[in-house]
Amino acid sequence: MYRLFRQQRVEAPLEEVFRFFERPENLQRITPPELDFAILTPSPIPMHLGALIDYRIRLGGIPFRWTTYIACYEPPHRFVDVQLRGPYSFWHHTHRFHALEPEVTLIEDEVLYLLPAGPIGNLMHRLWIRRQLDRIFDYRRQQIAEIFRSQPESIPR
Repeated sequence: MYRLFRQQRVEAPLEEVFRFFERPENLQRITPPELDFAILTPSPIPMHLGALIDYRIRLGGIPFRWTTYIACYEPPHRFVDVQLRGPYSFWHHTHRFHALEPEVTLIEDEVLYLLPAGPIGNLMHRLWIRRQLDRIFDYRRQQIAEIFRSQPESIPR
C-alpha cells in the first residue's frame, strides 16, 4: 500500500473552503490540463454519503473511466472518495479541513492506493506513477493558492 499525504494552509474560512471542495465540478479547475479530466456525471452533482461520480482522465495518453463513491461525508470537516472503477487496484482519498483561525483553513489530503500488476506495478510506481502523483498534487496546490488568493504554502510532506 502506498500513501500520499499533503497539507496546505489557505487564507479563507473553513466553510468556504469546504464548499469549494464538495463540488465535484471544481475538480477540473485543480487538475492538470494534460490529464484531459472530464466529469461524465451530469451537473449539478449533489455531494452526499453514497454519491457516485463518473470521470474520464488520461494517464500517459491512455484514457480511463473513473468512478468514485463518497464513503464518508462530514461537512465541513471531512469527506472520503473511494475508487470503484479506475486505473488503481485501490484508491482511498480522505479530504480533511481544519479551521486554524476564523479566516485560515488547513487542507489535508491523504491518499492510500495500490497498483495493479504486482511487481510490474511496483516498478511503474518507482519509475513514473509516484512522480506523476506528486506533479498532480503540486499543480493542485498552486491552483488552490490562486483560487483562494494565498501563497502556495505547503507543509512539507
